[in-house]
Amino acid sequence: MTRPLPTEEFTPREGGIAARASALAGRNPFLDALNPEQRAAVETIDGPLLVLAGAGTGKTRVLTTRIAHILASAKARPWEILAVTFTNKAAREMRERVETLAGPGAEALQWLGTFHAISAKILRRHAELVGLKSNFTILDTDDQIRLLKQVLQAENVDDKRWPPRALAHQIDAWKNRGLSPAQVPAGEARSFADGKGGKLYALYQERLKALNAVDFGDLLLEALRLFRENADVLDDYRQRFRYILVDEYQDTNTAQYLWLRLIAQGRHNVCCVGDDDQSVYGWRGAEVENILRFEKDFPGAKIVRLERNYRSTGHILAAASHLIAHNEGRLGKTLFTEGADGDKPTVTGVWDSEEEARAIGEDIEQLQRKGQDLDEVAILVRASFQMREFEDRFITLGLPYRVIGGPRFYERLEIRDALAYLRCVAQPFDDLAFERIVNTPKRGLGDATLQVLHDYSRQASVPLTQAARVLVETEELKPKPRATLRNLMADFDRWRGLIDTTPQNELAELVLDESGYTQMWRDDKTPEAAGRLENLKELVRAMEEFPDLAGFLEHVSLVMETDEAADQRRVSIMTLHGAKGLEFETVYLPGWEEGLFPHQRSLDDNGRAGLEEERRLAYVGVTRAKRRLKIFFATNRRIHGLWQSTIPSRFLDELPASDVEVTEAAGASQYGSYGVSRFANMDSYGSSYSTPGWKRAQATRESARESGPAARRRAPLTIQGEVLAKSTSSSRFAVGVRVFHQKFGPGTVAAVDGNKLSVDFDKAGRKMVLESFVEQG
Repeated sequence: MTRPLPTEEFTPREGGIAARASALAGRNPFLDALNPEQRAAVETIDGPLLVLAGAGTGKTRVLTTRIAHILASAKARPWEILAVTFTNKAAREMRERVETLAGPGAEALQWLGTFHAISAKILRRHAELVGLKSNFTILDTDDQIRLLKQVLQAENVDDKRWPPRALAHQIDAWKNRGLSPAQVPAGEARSFADGKGGKLYALYQERLKALNAVDFGDLLLEALRLFRENADVLDDYRQRFRYILVDEYQDTNTAQYLWLRLIAQGRHNVCCVGDDDQSVYGWRGAEVENILRFEKDFPGAKIVRLERNYRSTGHILAAASHLIAHNEGRLGKTLFTEGADGDKPTVTGVWDSEEEARAIGEDIEQLQRKGQDLDEVAILVRASFQMREFEDRFITLGLPYRVIGGPRFYERLEIRDALAYLRCVAQPFDDLAFERIVNTPKRGLGDATLQVLHDYSRQASVPLTQAARVLVETEELKPKPRATLRNLMADFDRWRGLIDTTPQNELAELVLDESGYTQMWRDDKTPEAAGRLENLKELVRAMEEFPDLAGFLEHVSLVMETDEAADQRRVSIMTLHGAKGLEFETVYLPGWEEGLFPHQRSLDDNGRAGLEEERRLAYVGVTRAKRRLKIFFATNRRIHGLWQSTIPSRFLDELPASDVEVTEAAGASQYGSYGVSRFANMDSYGSSYSTPGWKRAQATRESARESGPAARRRAPLTIQGEVLAKSTSSSRFAVGVRVFHQKFGPGTVAAVDGNKLSVDFDKAGRKMVLESFVEQG
């Protein structure tokens, strides 16, 4: 139940935080550290306020100082302030800063946290009003997927065609928009599972209620329902929170926006801090329109622009401001600095992605020799598949690096799966690889089948693949998994037979396609699927550089073994989305080409809105740099498995010529004046590039294939001889002997063929089994 609201006005109590705050109110020394714009944002306490905080302008300082100022001015007690952030890390940082300014009493900020954490707190106080108990469970992703799988099975929906993870993504998208099952538009409800999407959503919600559980999206959705259906509860919170502060307002989705509007319509003392130019999460539900319509939602709102940047040099800020000015959907601001102009950002054209990685690696080494701290160097890519080229190059150079926001390229799930397939092709007795992919994609070879394989493998001291070859000829396994396993082993035999005659990259593509692995990700409806497919294409492309499959797998093993010391300084590699909120002395932005950046999928799916979000992403990338910014584009890049001539990104033409320098690398002297039209018309890169890169690479590969390890294949491993020897050994059972089998019961041996027995079982009839699975009796 809701605690009763105090009716008395807030008056300082002797010895408490209020008394200390009152004493500070006369001087508030922390205000002296603010610039005029920041101070205006802090001191505008009453009424709606939108703080447009550009990159590097000190928005966190404004938020925390504003809370301290409210407390010091005796405007509210800590538990009467609602402060909402997007991450737990941001909430912790905010609380620590407020405590530094206002003292330990700031621990009483009970309502400082993420949207979801605060919603969970509210729901536990009023659980019965939304059909829950106060001790409800918040499901994690794995539990959610399991529950959805049960719902799909109950409705006889093929969960291979309509995976539960895809349904989870669809339901989460509906919840981000604040839509209950009854509110989902009919057209959208019919788009999943042949028209059953809406029904499945409703059934899922019913199961959640029966379990006294919610998922992550429900925390906001149920809070919205609570407020809409219980006016007294909503009014309670409207009166409770004298001041509301929201961080990163440009990243709010529809449900968060509605949640905030409902509460803020009480006292109207709401302050939202954000940057419309850094709204880059539309793909996960963020609505930039939320910040753009703030003045309409809260009439009479004041807008304070924070444009004084404390991070970047003048030329970098000029480039960022000129670029983002091409967006129409923005409120408008121009970053500036009182510091030096610094070095101009550079734009460098290279022949292909290999040269791009080489040029960046060499440039970083030069900076390192000059004393550059590698922790202050970052490479920001638009798509994760771009990372592979840099990782391989840095391994060659011995340049330490880290991948932030995700695993390294060869550690990604889809890459590990693909490598497991290739390892099984190259080395038939790799049990770990075989076990990883035997049922990926789903083939009906579950735990029971694997257990039988493992049992025989241990008893006969043979690898799993050899155990599979033996078991598919007997009846230890049920007919369906036995047939599936037989076909899989035949596939591996066929692929293995192509090693000597098929280029390894073509073989890899064939294996991934014929195994159904590529199709599995094509059918996946989650946002990650497209990136996983791009990574698989990049893996296939990477194999071209090696003489054979064995050489490539050895290279991967060496890369995976590289383990830098935890405290070693390293270059950071991450996506542009992952870089938001970070800053580095030196930033490299590779891949500025049409189709890659701006990404073609964004343009196709969202048109102008997609282009503007891509431009905001470019703006984020540029403003991560403090002193040096280096942009690269390639004239040739592998796209969907094919080499294509690429067009420089339109964003390059939107950078100001006076603040950007075209470097001399790769024949830049031929560019003439700055502009995309000049970049796009480059025909050559000097004498060293008279032979196209792809032809030179192909010639190298063919030469290596003729003279390298592929020309002298290794003899079969010793273990193969041991396996064959075991398969031809004599049996310890004779015809007529009584035996017992755990599955088929008692029977009589009718025939013996090596280690295989034909047994007339008393109840199951004649079956062929392995002698290791029976006991004499």
